[in-house]
Amino acid sequence: MAGLRVLVTGGAGFIGSHLVDALMKSGYEVRVVDNLSQGRIENISRWMGRPGFEFIKGDVTDENLMRGAAKSCNAVFHLAANPEVRLGDPRIHYKGNVHATYVVLEAMRANDVRKIVFTSSSTVYGEARIMPTPEDYSPLLPISIYGACKLASEALITGYCTMYDMGAAILRLANIVGSRARHGVIVDFIRKLRSNPRRLEVLGDGEQTKSYLLVEDCVEAILRAFESLDSGVEIYNIGSEDAINVKTIARIVIEELGLEDVEIVYTGGIEGRGWKGDVRRMLLDISKIKNLGWRPRHNSAESVRLATRALKEEL
Repeated sequence: MAGLRVLVTGGAGFIGSHLVDALMKSGYEVRVVDNLSQGRIENISRWMGRPGFEFIKGDVTDENLMRGAAKSCNAVFHLAANPEVRLGDPRIHYKGNVHATYVVLEAMRANDVRKIVFTSSSTVYGEARIMPTPEDYSPLLPISIYGACKLASEALITGYCTMYDMGAAILRLANIVGSRARHGVIVDFIRKLRSNPRRLEVLGDGEQTKSYLLVEDCVEAILRAFESLDSGVEIYNIGSEDAINVKTIARIVIEELGLEDVEIVYTGGIEGRGWKGDVRRMLLDISKIKNLGWRPRHNSAESVRLATRALKEEL
């Protein structure tokens, strides 16, 4: 795969910048498009001016920009999105997820780019009745606008692949954690404890139980799925093989910050949820991606602990 030119949307963001690091180290030519609304230029600054790397500051919804960005590329890694599940404005989710995916696909079609890797989300499953949840679970009934827009983007991709002979790897990610993250439960806890090291407010009842995966493990899975990509559409769950609850995450973060006698206060939330649209339980069946030779190096607790160690130095 070395020597291929790939386009990474959202490549200055949390997962995107780690993916860019891995691609550059593997010998790919990498072109990044990012408007820097969520991403940060320092995440990719080490590659600026290096042979085989190009950065374009711009919005993925800009059709003219994207047609130019996709020119002469062999594949697209589409990671650009609004990452905040709690965001209440449907228009922001629609534009940043569904419309952005349409623009990316049209840019690919205009430039005869035949392969796309799309980072979807476990939120497309909604409140699944089967756990671990396999990729062929149905019906897919997301309970958030974010999850609905990810599912709509998946549908667009599968339609384009059928109509225009493209190949796609759709990756349904668990909760990805690690260095460079700027939102999520670990980031929230660190910021709250920095503000008040004696008290930590936890949204919901603390029993929300989900799978967490370190970003470096996630990137390895993304690359494995891409290297196996041919024609057609393949959907892969990517996560750890276990799940932990928010109470456990709170204890890990408190411990890693070296704090003692912290009062943990639970808001109760909405039926125990942190917010409306928050999935209470999530654990993915990752046997399909494991069949490609990938497996997570860390479980959920280890991922949270390592992410906390990195983030407490960055935030």
